[in-house]
Amino acid sequence: MAKLAPLTGASNYFEDFEVGSVIRHARGKTITPLDNVLITNLVMNTAQGHFNEHLMDASRFGGILVYGGVTFSMVLGLSCQDCCENALEELGLDNVRLMKPVRHGDTLYAYSEVLMKESADRDDAGVVTFRHFGYNGDGAKVVEVDRRALIKRRSHWADR
Repeated sequence: MAKLAPLTGASNYFEDFEVGSVIRHARGKTITPLDNVLITNLVMNTAQGHFNEHLMDASRFGGILVYGGVTFSMVLGLSCQDCCENALEELGLDNVRLMKPVRHGDTLYAYSEVLMKESADRDDAGVVTFRHFGYNGDGAKVVEVDRRALIKRRSHWADR
């Protein structure tokens, strides 16, 4: 049987997170029309502002607006390698705040703050609450979202 611990990072177990620490995530992601329009249509969002270029080019917005679900999902994804790679369960997403419109071609970058650590009802994991922040290429904050995740404890899961 293959050992799984070598496939994940060595510094993102429950024990590694400290309340108040801020993580700058390495990657950025440029939002493409495919990202936005595909997800908007898959979730059956009928707001034309997310997929009708003709309508939106003539609007006061001057173009397509990225669906907020795409925006915060991209930020969650950018944070995963550092924060949730050793997650056993996603426990909740709360307090989603969309602060500034995102458009096709905007690049998102993510930061995360560790808000809280709690014991779980099991010995091999604990609960970590993160606040994830998304910024565009101009440095403007576009989104915040809180995430609670059940994270593996090194003492039980890391290869020894």
